[in-house]
Amino acid sequence: MNDIIDPRPPLPEWILDAYDVILSQGVEPGYHGDAQSVSREQAHDILLSTDELALEAVDVDHALTRLLERGYFYEVDDELRVTTPEN
Repeated sequence: MNDIIDPRPPLPEWILDAYDVILSQGVEPGYHGDAQSVSREQAHDILLSTDELALEAVDVDHALTRLLERGYFYEVDDELRVTTPEN
């Protein structure tokens, strides 16, 4: 999702790894067309319990915040929905 003209540095690899873990373990097809979603609480629990990453709660909160800020997810009523990149 990194845009060539985006002046911000890319996300750290561990945050992208967290995103991949959420997608592989927690995202379900949503109720709004093709939107995939996971509750914020479920995403938090997945990242704390996965063997793929060794994260503390503060790390999980930071990762989710950065993923929201950079547009990997958007939040609706405590539900994280996957942003589908434009083709």
